[in-house]
Amino acid sequence: MYIIAIAWMYVVILMAATEKSVTAGLLTFIFYGLLPCALLLWLLGVKHRRHHQNKQSMDEMTHQQDGTDPQRDE
Repeated sequence: MYIIAIAWMYVVILMAATEKSVTAGLLTFIFYGLLPCALLLWLLGVKHRRHHQNKQSMDEMTHQQDGTDPQRDE
């Protein structure tokens, strides 16, 4: 996932470097590079964050005590 983002940013930097003005280069870099890559990484990271959150909630449920103590009845 990251190799695609790195390769795309490389292409966008080369595109921005060939623009006629600095303003056009910056806008090319922002609108063709930063915003799409940020959106892509955020969308692809949602699955990882959701998986991590579900794993934490399952760990909390397994470590939660249910109030029964087998030694207490003796």
